[in-house]
Amino acid sequence: MKPWIHKTLIGIFGASIALGGLTACSSSHHHRGPMGAEKMAEMRGKVLSRVSSKLDLNEMQNIKLHALADKLEAQRAAFIGEVANPRTEIQSIMAGATFDRARAQTLIEEKTRAVQANSPEFINALADFYDSLNPEQQQKVRELLQRRKGWMARG
Repeated sequence: MKPWIHKTLIGIFGASIALGGLTACSSSHHHRGPMGAEKMAEMRGKVLSRVSSKLDLNEMQNIKLHALADKLEAQRAAFIGEVANPRTEIQSIMAGATFDRARAQTLIEEKTRAVQANSPEFINALADFYDSLNPEQQQKVRELLQRRKGWMARG
């Protein structure tokens, strides 16, 4: 795999894991199965509110944060695709006596294309948000990212 593809995939997986972790950890209870649109919107609101308050964002910065969240959501949707249950797709690859290498490769190529197609918009939204922060806010983001628990951890 080409290095830039590998780095892009790692970045998207990391962002997806971070968003998933944020939404899972910000809830006081756990549930099984995918979140519905209503619950996802509620969790998104909580995360955006928390980021906004931690960084003391102004109105323009909040607009850019919401645009970033929209792009992240679009990137996640493109990566997941139209499959209702991605786990089922993976299970189908391993359903036979041998691993379906061709289907696995096709799946990776589909996901890579989705990431590549949406990455420029996501990166631009992330850059626009970060560049809109003042130096103190940028430093706070860097410090929060350095913490072991992650920048949205409680406490």
